[in-house]
Amino acid sequence: MSWTARPFPVVIAAPSGAGKTTLARELVRRDTGLTEALSVTTRPPRPSERDGRDYRFVDDAEFDRLEAAGELLEWAWVHAHRYGTLRGSVTRALEAGRSVVLDIDVQGARRVRQLFPDAVLVFVLPPSAAELERRLTSRASETREQMRIRMKTALDELRAVPEFDYVVVNDTIATATRSLEAIVGAERNRRTRYVALEQRVSQLEQVLKTMLDGRSNESVHSG
Repeated sequence: MSWTARPFPVVIAAPSGAGKTTLARELVRRDTGLTEALSVTTRPPRPSERDGRDYRFVDDAEFDRLEAAGELLEWAWVHAHRYGTLRGSVTRALEAGRSVVLDIDVQGARRVRQLFPDAVLVFVLPPSAAELERRLTSRASETREQMRIRMKTALDELRAVPEFDYVVVNDTIATATRSLEAIVGAERNRRTRYVALEQRVSQLEQVLKTMLDGRSNESVHSG
């Protein structure tokens, strides 16, 4: 019997502009034992995004169909568009023995915690208030109203920090990614994740008892 730990969802959430998507992808790139859940959205793709890689881009009718069919693990309205996580991308990874990273918002994190109590929730914070302001206002393509909505959402999300297991400050991508790697590594070795741990430990105990009994018998005979 080998030592086997159960895989688990790793949720990365953050206020808008904190850089969670970049960190999630860098974490998956560096850790071959992780895979990223595929999200679906009704917003149009940005110039650098590709359907099926960054998101699955759909119209409202298709999103409605996915929701009605139970194909979404969680979903929420974010900045006037709907985002959701495809259930199959998460369950397939877990069934294959791989932990899965979900780059989602606070509402989605709460839903994942309900469905997977052993999920690990990480909240990413910007290094300073000034940096958060800079990141929130750096998108020149947004209207004043879109920016206001983004700021209000960020405020609501910051209030959810106490619900998370870990906090990572995204000062630099390299440092923040190392922190995420450390969290994942520690969680892989959590006692409660090991399959049949009590049985394995009992086997080790039995081996040691047998060895000790043998040593005791040797001592008696030699005496």
